Amino acid sequence: MARFNTKAARAQPTSRVTSTGRILRTFQGGRGRERDARSELFLLAVANFVSQQTFYETGGDRDDRFATLVRELAVTDPEWTAGLLGWLRGEGNLRTASVVGAAEYVKARLDAGATGGPSNRQVVDSVLRRPDEPGELLAYWTATYGRNVPKPVKRGVADAVRRLYSGKSLLKYDTAAKGYRFGDILNLVHASPDPDKPWQGELFRYALDRRHNPDTAVPPASNRTLVAHRELMALPVAERRAVVTSAGGAERLAAAGMTWEALAGWLQGPMDKAAWEAVIPSMGAMALVRNLRNFDQAGVSDEVAAQVAARISDPAEVARSRQFPFRYLAAYQHAPSLRWAYPLEQALGHSLANVPALPGRTLVLVDRSGSMWRPLSDRSQLNRADAAAIFGTALALRAENADLVQFGTTSAEVRFRKGESVLKILERFGNLGGTDTTGAVRRHYRKHDRVLVVTDEQYAYSHYGDPTEQVPADVPVYTWNLAGYRAGHGPSGKANRHTFGGLSDAAFRMVPLLESARDADWPWAA
Repeated sequence: MARFNTKAARAQPTSRVTSTGRILRTFQGGRGRERDARSELFLLAVANFVSQQTFYETGGDRDDRFATLVRELAVTDPEWTAGLLGWLRGEGNLRTASVVGAAEYVKARLDAGATGGPSNRQVVDSVLRRPDEPGELLAYWTATYGRNVPKPVKRGVADAVRRLYSGKSLLKYDTAAKGYRFGDILNLVHASPDPDKPWQGELFRYALDRRHNPDTAVPPASNRTLVAHRELMALPVAERRAVVTSAGGAERLAAAGMTWEALAGWLQGPMDKAAWEAVIPSMGAMALVRNLRNFDQAGVSDEVAAQVAARISDPAEVARSRQFPFRYLAAYQHAPSLRWAYPLEQALGHSLANVPALPGRTLVLVDRSGSMWRPLSDRSQLNRADAAAIFGTALALRAENADLVQFGTTSAEVRFRKGESVLKILERFGNLGGTDTTGAVRRHYRKHDRVLVVTDEQYAYSHYGDPTEQVPADVPVYTWNLAGYRAGHGPSGKANRHTFGGLSDAAFRMVPLLESARDADWPWAA
C-alpha cells in the first residue's frame, strides 16, 4: 500500500502575499493576520493614492507606512523593491506611488551606503513614463529632502528626459502652473540631447529660452508642431474662432498640438459645438471619456458622437489607455445621454479582459460596508465599494455558475442574468453598514468550488472565527484587497488561502494559475 505517494500528498500551489502567523486586530476588532513586509507593501502600493485619506487611516499615516516599508525593503531586498516600483508605474498604472517610492528607494540606499542590485539611476528612470513626471519626482525630492539633489536622481531624471521630451509634450506639460518647468529640469540635471535624436538639441535650447526669455523665445524651424502652434498663438483673438469653424480647422489644431484643455483659453470664449467638434479628432480616448457630459451640453452632432462612441469602445484604445475599470463607471454615472451607455458598457468589458471564466460553482462576496464608501481620492467621486461591485459582478457574469452576494452588517444575494449589463447590475448594490464578513460566508457558502471576497478586509469580530475558517480547508478562498491596510482577515500564501490586491483586473489571472496547481509569482516576475 502506498504510504507517502497519495493524492493528498500533492503540493498545494502558493501565492506570494504571505501572512506571518502573528495575530493582529482589524480596525473593526476582528482577529486579523499580519503579513510579511513585502506582502504589506505590495497590497498598500497597489491601492495607494498618495496623500489620500481612507476610512481608517489618514493620508499622512498611509504615506508614512508606505515610505517606511519602501526604505526598509530597498536596503534588505533591492531587487524585489525595484521590480515592484517599475511594475507599479507600468502595468500597475499608479503614477504617484511609484514616483514617491523611487525617491524613497534612492534615499534609503544612499543613507545606508548600500551597493549591489539595481542602480538608483535605473530605478528612477523606470518610474518616469510621462513627460511631466521628471518634475513630479524632483518636486517631491526637494520638498522632502531639500534642494541638494544627489547624482543618481539627476542621472535617472536625465535619462527619462531624453526619452520623453518632444515638441508636443512641451506644449502640453511645460506650463506656468508647474513649479519645475522643462527648462528648470534641464538646468538641474544637466541633460544632454539624445545623439540618436538630432532635433532634440534645438528643442532643449528652446525649452530653456521659453523658461528664461519667454518674450523672445523662437521655436526651432525644424519642429513643425511648435512652429504651427506659434502661428496660431500669434493670431488676433477676433480671428481665432474662424480657424476652428473653417474647413481643415481640426487638422490645423492637431498639427499645432492644441489640446482641448488649451483650446478654451486660446479662443477666450466658450467651448461650443464647433470648438468641440474641431478638437475631438485629436483627443485621446480617456479625454473623450471624461468629456462626454461636455459634448452633450455643447450639442455635438450625432455623427461626431458616433465617432466618439466607436473610439471609446474600441478594444485597442481601451488597452492603450490602461485605465482602471471604475473610470468607465464614473463616466456612465455622469454622462446624461443614453447614447453613451452601450459604448461605456463595451469599454468596461474590454477593461476587464483578465477576468477568467471560472468552472464549477463560485461564491462571490462583495464588501459594501461603510468603510468602503470613502472616495478613492480627493478628485474622485468613485469609491472602493463601487470598484468592488464592478469586479465582483464581472467575475459572476463570466463564471460557469456563480452566486453574487453583497455584504455589510447584513448580506443579500444580487440577482443577475447571463449576458446582462454590468452597469445595470451595479444599480442593485446598496450601502450595508458594518462588516460581518464571517456571517456572510457562513450564510451563503453552500459547497461551492471556490470563494472570492472583494473587500478591505476590516471585518468585525465573530466568535465563529475569521471568514476563511468558515470554508473547508480543501476549498480555495481568494481575497482581493482593495485598501492595503496592515491586518488581513485571514491567513494567506498557503493551504488554499490566497490574497491579491489592487484596483485593476490584473490579479484575476492568478486564479486559474493556482487552480492548475501552479504557484503564482509576483506579477512582474510571472
